[in-house]
Amino acid sequence: MAARAYWQGQIRLALVSIPVEIYSASKSGAKISLNQIHEPSGKRVKYEKTVPGVGPVDRDEIIKGYEISKGEYVLLEDEEIEAVKIESRKTLELAQFVDACEIDPLYFEKPYYVAPKDDLAEEAFIVLREALRKAKKVALGQLSVRGSEKLVAIKPCGKGLLLETLRYADEVRRGQSFFAEIDDAKPKKELLDLATTLIEDKSAPFDASEFEDRYIDALRKLIDKKAKSKSRKTIIEDVDEPDSSGGNVIDLMAALKKSVGGKPTGKGSTKRKKSA
Repeated sequence: MAARAYWQGQIRLALVSIPVEIYSASKSGAKISLNQIHEPSGKRVKYEKTVPGVGPVDRDEIIKGYEISKGEYVLLEDEEIEAVKIESRKTLELAQFVDACEIDPLYFEKPYYVAPKDDLAEEAFIVLREALRKAKKVALGQLSVRGSEKLVAIKPCGKGLLLETLRYADEVRRGQSFFAEIDDAKPKKELLDLATTLIEDKSAPFDASEFEDRYIDALRKLIDKKAKSKSRKTIIEDVDEPDSSGGNVIDLMAALKKSVGGKPTGKGSTKRKKSA
């Protein structure tokens, strides 16, 4: 089944318009959804809308509200909410260009692939892609879709473009308050060299397929086992835990040396000595 486009329209750069299609680059197929079940009957639990002091209420008596103070709400009709929604536009205007390193990773939200809509759009699409690549820039714009407006960044991705939705400034928490009490002191050189050697030893090209969600795998196996047994008997199996000596690491130097395995450290440690 062909992928369904998340958005269709045109990217506009000054007077140039490029018809494109945008597709989600992520999927949630690995997730397992669990329902709440009434154990004696084996039937799914349903939820009833209730109001304290009133009891169950009909759906047509429910409207949306925004709490302005404890227990006090501004009530909003569906028509009022619809009236302020941003009209879904078919044009994504490229308003600014920035260096990729200027965008803090905290702002990135969700990735999408951008492809030319047809052969006629391909030439202009390729020109934009290669111009971004040559300038080493990321394009910024705002995408209006499904009633809201999203800040987006666009950059080259192989033969296509990658669009990533970004969080707005008021959606990001700054880390300074969480890090305020961390000591400003620099670590000892020997400790730093040991940690650096350990990092270098475990360095490798990124490959997402090397990592698996062990929880999902274990949960799926448990579901399969219980489905085949058709039993309500509880099945509890230990999940492999990383080897641990127990307790907190008190001697950091000894722990790092043990992790490195006695390998030499320092800038010259990875170079072979020339034979005489």
